[in-house]
Amino acid sequence: QVQLVESGGGLVQTGGSLRLSCAASGRTFSSYAMGWFRQAPGKEREFVAAMSRSGGSTYYADSVKGRFTISRDNAKNTVYLQMNSLKPEDTAVYYCAAGPVFVASDYTRAQKYIYWGQGTQVTVSS
Repeated sequence: QVQLVESGGGLVQTGGSLRLSCAASGRTFSSYAMGWFRQAPGKEREFVAAMSRSGGSTYYADSVKGRFTISRDNAKNTVYLQMNSLKPEDTAVYYCAAGPVFVASDYTRAQKYIYWGQGTQVTVSS
């Protein structure tokens, strides 16, 4: 069992930055791939970024490439999402997720993640 708690969301102006954190409980954190997803009002949940168990592989949605960076610290059981050059369309609730993902094409699929946090709101004002 893994519990995930996100933090770091808030209100920021266009072009600003935020860093989200996701703290995981349990001693199996390093066994799981970690992902970030987001859901805007009236829209479906969408993939943002993911990282393999070791941190050696990363994956990004095209909409955030070059602006967002995912990282993890297995010693601290924490995954991060550094978000730069934020745009109003980045406004959403951001969720971190953990799962036994091993195939490259699966990292973007929400159904492959078995543990989810409660989400943190990110609002980008224009």
